[in-house]
Amino acid sequence: MSGPSRDVWVYVEHMKGAVAPHTYELLGRGRNLAQTLGGRLVAVLLGHRAVDMARTLGVADLVLRVEHEQLGAFTPDAHARTVAALAARTRPYLMLCGATSAGIDLASLLSALLQIPMVANVRAVQVEDGRVVATSQLCGGKLLCDVEVPAGAVLTVLAGAYPAEAGASTREPPVETAAPPDLLNQIRVRVERLLEPAAGDVDITRMPILVAVGRGIQRKENLPLAEEIAGLLGGAVCASRPVIDQGWLPLSRQVGKSGMTVKPSLYLALGISGAPEHLEGMRNAALIVAVNTDPAAPIFNVAHYGIVADMFEIIPALTARLKMKKAA
Repeated sequence: MSGPSRDVWVYVEHMKGAVAPHTYELLGRGRNLAQTLGGRLVAVLLGHRAVDMARTLGVADLVLRVEHEQLGAFTPDAHARTVAALAARTRPYLMLCGATSAGIDLASLLSALLQIPMVANVRAVQVEDGRVVATSQLCGGKLLCDVEVPAGAVLTVLAGAYPAEAGASTREPPVETAAPPDLLNQIRVRVERLLEPAAGDVDITRMPILVAVGRGIQRKENLPLAEEIAGLLGGAVCASRPVIDQGWLPLSRQVGKSGMTVKPSLYLALGISGAPEHLEGMRNAALIVAVNTDPAAPIFNVAHYGIVADMFEIIPALTARLKMKKAA
């Protein structure tokens, strides 16, 4: 059997007819990797009636599309077996997936089905002296490890590692439609319906400004203090896991490893100490401002600006200042 091609594949995540933002991050990085390796960038799009989404993937040299009713909603079984069948024929040099619940499930199964290496939680990947090197995040972000990636491997790349703009293009790419594998009729897991988020809730991954609260908020009755600041800034309130576990905010507002990964232009952290699981979800924000009474709080290790103070002294002063500026 011949060796792997020089192509770089990107698995396209999507929901309700829209490509996930982090997929464009992967496409942008994949474009550079494919050019350096001398191969093509191939966007792998699985779905049902997904032809319109293919038109938004113009940065790719080719969109490899598979249409089937069982591929409309993501299930690890159906999607992994379909990608594995495609990859077994053309053998890409690298496959990139998002480090999301879907991407991790997919990459793990691909690694097992194809007997290929997998590198998880990748923060950066580049070609150095002809070798592909990935920087992987370990221990919740406390450690970074450089790994030489062998040909044929699959990587899960953290959201926010690269700008999404690099993967955007108005060009309409060539599309190749592949036949779905026969085994799709044997899939054991089927999606009956998708549960919608709570009515009226916001998508914190799309908010340019976030005001985050942690244990320091103390009581649910104090949340309006953060909500007022968020409103004045034109942002939304999010939280670390302890606040969510108390039921004070819905799960859709949780930032961290078991919640959402966000990359706002401003992340104001109030009363958050900065557990590794939380930092993993927000460390790539453009500007991080943290307020905490503990000068040794880990949040200060990633913050651009830190204030060692009681948040209940800072919040009223900040609120008054914002109101004054808005009234001017």
